[in-house]
Amino acid sequence: MDDGKLPADLLDRLLNTANTTDPRVLLGPRVGADAAVIDMGDTVLVAKSDPVTFAAERIGWYTVQVNANDIACLGATPKWFLATVLLPEGAEPELAEEIFNQITEACDGLGVALVGGHTEITHGLTRAIVSGHMLGEAKKSEVVWPGGALPGDALLLTRGIAIEGTALLAREAAGALRAGGMSDADIDAAAALLESPGISVVRAAQIACSTGGIHAMHDPTEGGLATGLAELASAASVGVELNADAIHVLPETQLVCRALKLEPLGLLASGALLMAVEPGDVTNVQALLEQEGIDSHLIGTVTEASAGLKLASSSGLSLLPTFPRDELARYMSQPN
Repeated sequence: MDDGKLPADLLDRLLNTANTTDPRVLLGPRVGADAAVIDMGDTVLVAKSDPVTFAAERIGWYTVQVNANDIACLGATPKWFLATVLLPEGAEPELAEEIFNQITEACDGLGVALVGGHTEITHGLTRAIVSGHMLGEAKKSEVVWPGGALPGDALLLTRGIAIEGTALLAREAAGALRAGGMSDADIDAAAALLESPGISVVRAAQIACSTGGIHAMHDPTEGGLATGLAELASAASVGVELNADAIHVLPETQLVCRALKLEPLGLLASGALLMAVEPGDVTNVQALLEQEGIDSHLIGTVTEASAGLKLASSSGLSLLPTFPRDELARYMSQPN
């Protein structure tokens, strides 16, 4: 198999073998659900696990952010974090210290407590890998279920695509970007997206949830916006119609994708929050986000499942493109 996520059909088959009989598990393993929800009485515990394998720079900080995002997308508050840090043979103590400092910096910024984990030197690794485990909590009434999107809902996307993939490629493939025609200034601007606007969607999710009009939220990651839409639709058994002209592709992303011949719709997209919103609440949600300096864009609608996944453009209606693997993973696996 190729680098990246398991094929969706294989993952679905594997998850269907999980016999989750505990009645307190309100949301267990399934395609399109990025975190688990466990009944704790008056509240629910939301649990998420996600590694970072592509990034090398700021990997500890990075791992906290991507795990917190998926907690926030269920309407919960990230609270507790555990990290498994695997270091390559021969790693210097300074690398462990750097990663640990990154983790604590990110946790402090989100008000999250680092409560445990594991560290080791691992045979066969060529670079560090950090796997994060985030726990959060919410009132039962505050949970935004991943399968909540309804036909007729508006699809909103904050900021644009693809912040994460653009920043990573600028940091990991600067030489190839120069060869593809990008200037050092443009590469630096692309790399800076990791910090500003950044890859966190926690604040955006909290603002959106305060309106009461959010039916579902998703943090599009591997496979980009196209895969994120497919996962949102799968979780709710609905279709989607994406308006190609409404998608805000960041200028830096356009340059990176042009230089490396990548497709923005399939590029790693953390930093953008995808929402299915009650149509009458769209204006209010956008206004509240704008007050916090977070721009958002109406990119399409949720449709009946029978309509499938469609892309509307000036040339008509076509199938939404699919990406068996993320464009970043595809590029990074190519021989030099």
